[in-house]
Amino acid sequence: MPVRTFNAGRLRKADYDPASQQLDLHFDNGNVLAYKHVPQEVFRRLCSAPNAATYWEDRIAEEYPKGTPRSGPSQGGGGKSLGDLFGGDEPAQ
Repeated sequence: MPVRTFNAGRLRKADYDPASQQLDLHFDNGNVLAYKHVPQEVFRRLCSAPNAATYWEDRIAEEYPKGTPRSGPSQGGGGKSLGDLFGGDEPAQ
């Protein structure tokens, strides 16, 4: 499964599964959004775009149906959620 990491902007990682054509996008705030039926060419263009977040907004966000991410929020942020620390559910973002 192709994975691309980004060092600038709010988009941090893109995971693409060619078999299911699902694209999971990991953002710097820990959110993960999934899109279904995304052609591999769109993933390739996202990876080569000068600003991946802008490409996502312009070409992916409204064009493809949302799905369920294969993986949870990014693990690079340092650990547990507020719900894990204090109990209860976190409000949806």
